[in-house]
Amino acid sequence: MTQEQLRAEERLIAGRYALLREIGRGGMGIVWLAEDRTIGRRVAIKELHLPDDVAPEEKNVFEERVLREARAAGRLNDPGVVTVYDVLREHDKTYIVMELIQATTLSQLVEERGPLAPDTVARIAGQLLDALAAAHAAGVVHRDVKPSNIMVMANGRVKLTDFGIAQSTDDPRLTTSGILVGSPIYMAPERLRGDDADACSDLWALGAVLFFAVEGYAAFERSSTAATMNAILNEVPYLTRCQGPLAAVITGLLNSHPDARPSAAQVRGLLVQAAGTPPEGVTAPLTRYQPGRPGRRRSRPVLITAAVLAVALLVGGYLLRVATEPGPDVVADMDETRTYGTGEDGYLREWSYDSGPDGACMTGDLVEGRQITQSQHVACTDPHVFEEFASRTFYEKPDPDAYDQWKDIGYPGFDTLAGFAETYCTAIFRSDVISDRSSLRYRALVPTQRAWAERRGVSCVLYEQNDKQLYESYVVPK
Repeated sequence: MTQEQLRAEERLIAGRYALLREIGRGGMGIVWLAEDRTIGRRVAIKELHLPDDVAPEEKNVFEERVLREARAAGRLNDPGVVTVYDVLREHDKTYIVMELIQATTLSQLVEERGPLAPDTVARIAGQLLDALAAAHAAGVVHRDVKPSNIMVMANGRVKLTDFGIAQSTDDPRLTTSGILVGSPIYMAPERLRGDDADACSDLWALGAVLFFAVEGYAAFERSSTAATMNAILNEVPYLTRCQGPLAAVITGLLNSHPDARPSAAQVRGLLVQAAGTPPEGVTAPLTRYQPGRPGRRRSRPVLITAAVLAVALLVGGYLLRVATEPGPDVVADMDETRTYGTGEDGYLREWSYDSGPDGACMTGDLVEGRQITQSQHVACTDPHVFEEFASRTFYEKPDPDAYDQWKDIGYPGFDTLAGFAETYCTAIFRSDVISDRSSLRYRALVPTQRAWAERRGVSCVLYEQNDKQLYESYVVPK
């Protein structure tokens, strides 16, 4: 008998599971390759370990909770969830017996290949969303959604694993003191404030995972746990490698206010647009990110705080209106973001008119060097070139009568403004705010540094994709 067989005989769990070798290790335990001697199949077994400084009474309560919650996860039946076969305690140790998946984790995949292409990330997101929806429908909250708990197979299929610390919402609540369950880097801000984990906090973690996949780094990871928690509570990460529907999904899910995040149905609608929707059961091969717009330089990702955080919260409100099922008329794409300035420093030399509450219809051409002024403002039933369908003046000097009370701050830079404007415009253009998108294109307009002192806002404009004139408004009246 070989040494490996001898070791396996020595570690026979519950009289049937022979531990063959260690295949993984983390803060919560060891994962073993094992063989189920009863039915002759190989499985993965997680042997739960807690830090040595955890008090014995707390350890017992925590292990009891893991047993209850893993059993709850065992009733899940979804292709995107790693199946839990058995949970048991033996010799003062807790074991979770799971489906064996031989695949790379999302964290390993990004480490090896770098940031993934946005359409690939969107397809991964759709499968994870389905897996979480199945868990939430069964009353199970995962509570530790992170890249290392996501298995990505060669055909693009993904599976969410490690429901061992999942919380079953219909089980009697067991609590421990001094134990923070989950990974702080992917922990929703409301959980850090002391609220219980729920479906909404799982979706926030999904947003953080998608940011990691598309950007190649964790949005909130810092040098210490305290700094990480502070970043989650007070900072907004900036996307540089995606725009449009996927950016709207990530930005919306990372909203620090749970009520302002998009629902699972709304996220699914945006992901369909972002992924290209391959046939059922077939997924496209994994691809790395490839720059999509030549000539556009982005600086190193920056974090937006204070006033921009408040703007991001407002975007969340608009995301709640996004149509959940995109129709076949959604064929337009977003054109490159342009600047407006003062004199010669912007793509448009001037952008100086006051739009109404529902936007404005303009006769001026959006051509380099042109001036857009109030004199070009016409009724939307008259022939016009473009319509402003949304605008946001999000930095204003304090005004007692103003709705928003922003501080007078410096120019945040083109990349920051463009990232916000592209997400903001896309969320509204793809929503029920626009009556008919079948023949339209759109773009965002942002100020240059010189123009910032006079007009601190971004605009979203739409126009015919074949440059024909418009004869009506495409903004649904409020």
